[in-house]
Amino acid sequence: MLRNTHKVPRKLNRLLDQVNALNKHYHKLSDSQLKDESRQLQQKARQGRFHADSILPKAYALVRETDRRVLSLYPFDEQVLGGIVLNQGSLSEMKTGEGKTLTETMPVYLNALSGRGVHVVTVNNYLSHRDATYIGQVFKFLGLTVGYNAPDLSFEAKKQAYAADITYSTNSELAFDYLKDNMAYSRSQQLQRGLNYAIIDEADSILIDEARTPLIISGAGKSYAQIYQMADRFVKTLAKDDYHADLETKTVTLLDSGINKANEFFGIHNLFSRDNLVLAHYVSNALKANYTMHCDVDYVIKGGDAYLVDQFTGRVMTDRRFANGLHQAIEAKESLTIHAMSHTDASITYQNYFRMYGKIAGMTGTAHENARELYETYHMQVIQIPTHKPNQRHDYSTQIYATIAAKDQAVLALVKKLNKRGQPVLVGTTSVEASERLADLFAKNWIKAQVLNAKNNQAEAKVIAKAGQKYAVTIATNMAGRGTDIKLGPGVKELGGLFVIGTAMHEAKRIDNQLRGRAGRQGDPGASQFFVSLQDDLILRYGSEHLHTFSTKYQNKHIKTPLKGRLLHRLVSNAQAKIEGKNYDQRRSTLHLDNVLRLERNIVYQQRQKIIDGHADMEKVIRAMIARTIEDKVNQFTAPKKTWNLQQLDEFINDDLNISFPDVKADKPATMLPLKNYLLKQSMAKVGQIKQELSTQKQYEEFERVVLLKSIDREWRQNMDNMEQLKLSVFLRGYGQHNPLVEYQNLAQGMYKDMQRSIDERVARNVLNAEIRQAGVKQG
Repeated sequence: MLRNTHKVPRKLNRLLDQVNALNKHYHKLSDSQLKDESRQLQQKARQGRFHADSILPKAYALVRETDRRVLSLYPFDEQVLGGIVLNQGSLSEMKTGEGKTLTETMPVYLNALSGRGVHVVTVNNYLSHRDATYIGQVFKFLGLTVGYNAPDLSFEAKKQAYAADITYSTNSELAFDYLKDNMAYSRSQQLQRGLNYAIIDEADSILIDEARTPLIISGAGKSYAQIYQMADRFVKTLAKDDYHADLETKTVTLLDSGINKANEFFGIHNLFSRDNLVLAHYVSNALKANYTMHCDVDYVIKGGDAYLVDQFTGRVMTDRRFANGLHQAIEAKESLTIHAMSHTDASITYQNYFRMYGKIAGMTGTAHENARELYETYHMQVIQIPTHKPNQRHDYSTQIYATIAAKDQAVLALVKKLNKRGQPVLVGTTSVEASERLADLFAKNWIKAQVLNAKNNQAEAKVIAKAGQKYAVTIATNMAGRGTDIKLGPGVKELGGLFVIGTAMHEAKRIDNQLRGRAGRQGDPGASQFFVSLQDDLILRYGSEHLHTFSTKYQNKHIKTPLKGRLLHRLVSNAQAKIEGKNYDQRRSTLHLDNVLRLERNIVYQQRQKIIDGHADMEKVIRAMIARTIEDKVNQFTAPKKTWNLQQLDEFINDDLNISFPDVKADKPATMLPLKNYLLKQSMAKVGQIKQELSTQKQYEEFERVVLLKSIDREWRQNMDNMEQLKLSVFLRGYGQHNPLVEYQNLAQGMYKDMQRSIDERVARNVLNAEIRQAGVKQG
């Protein structure tokens, strides 16, 4: 009997009742009869004979019985309810250990019946492969195909994965494949076949935490290693009173003494003059790299390279780099090989990628705090699903200490006490640095601990699964092993279950709750307690002046016991709320900026796809582009009330259009119409000549397709690069009382029009300068 149904919409409970009413019927069927039922549903769905929602009770009851036979697991009513929510395109908030992976079997099956594809999105490749292999057995039993998509697969293997009824993949791989598909030159080079329905596991991590920065496909740019090294050498000569570091924003500014030292070091008059803006940018990055970015906190060094560390998860991000030269500044700081800065070839935010699906749904244990943002951004409602058994975890109040050293000793004392009696402990940290510091402290006190820094998905999942055994002590960044249940070993329940210790507050209360949620799985006993110090990075960066006053006062007294007082606890909570607000603003800003680009990206990608699919009259498009180019260029060089630039007009006619017109310098015609008509006639004749010289219509269409796509891509890449530069500069206008977003929108609109004209000009130049040979076409 489902408890707490008053929290669940009545419509969902009615559907649950309908599913339950069919349980006995499907339980009586043989395996072959179950498969036959599935085959019939699939045929009707692919013929469009009914809407998927109308067969939900049948489909869910069918999968529920198959789960029991194939996996030896029978979904609880709460899991069925969570599956109903997922089918409606909402987010099921189900606490840790409530069986979200089994829950998804029902909506995945139902939405895969149509054959239009379902994407099951996970946070790492290990989970994708695990679920495709294990849960995939259910779908294969019912006659559906299952694919696993990963970056290390061959193109053909990836294409086969996308062709399956159900595809398991990570969020980043899906989005990058989408961008790559829109850089392809033929349908055979594209992977995805449409964005129909996606279920996103750990949806808060993907849709909220990872949504602060866009995904970018980059191409190689120019290298200025010597300038990075010079800037790094300079900032390392500075004294503390030469610069001001703002820990909250992680920005560093030179003070007057620092500016004077910069001018002397580089042999210039003024670092911030217009002539030295580029050098100032390199110095700014070197300052930030040296005085606000910390190894094993913001990045790690592995195999001679620097890698980002996700501030929410502690996970090393091998596919991302700091943007706008900061990564190169860090490489210079750490004496690593300085890689060339890249230029942007394609980009998209997770917000705009997932909003392209016909329907998306999500699962997580913690989303209620971000319910408003999820609805505003993705139109997903958060529905809280009751736990199958009452929660027995005891959450102790947070203890606040004056210093990190005092906090660490308190954590050590509690771990010693728990370990002595055999109760398993999971110690959560917010950084690699903190996890290694605690590991050293434990080792010195003869406590053996497993340390997970979220670097190896498969290994961490295996270790985290054993964190509930007697005497186990596990130190892990928050994300380590996420998606893997911690099951209690024999006798652990009697000891009080898993004890979770948080050693610092995360940048969102929701992530603290995720860590707490590792204990108390499925009604098991458990406990949690957080320890905070006034020297923690979050407190130093986002604490109020009042809190910093407290910090100075207590640290001078070297107090080693917990600090008391409601005001102090409230001030600490306010610091966390402040960074939550800042991160929310950053996500909104990222989305607003990408929304400007989204309109352009959609037009360009749709235009490309029409060309690839043969739905565009390419010859008509090319002729129109040549005509517009002639009109624009002749007007540009012979504008009224301006000095005519006949030399540039002559170069345009002879070089770009490849047309000989020696009389253009002789005099100035009263009107340019005869000239325009002449150039248009000659250009169209050239197009006709190319068509005749190519032996087949197929060859001519291939010539048109390649010319159009290459021209579009080159100018789109340049536009993307310009937009990235614009993004950097436009916010400086905020200091001049301008709205940066409005400025960005206005300037981007003009840049897009310039890009369209540049595409026309490039197509005209490439077509009219093409050399036709027997073996094919050589473009100019």
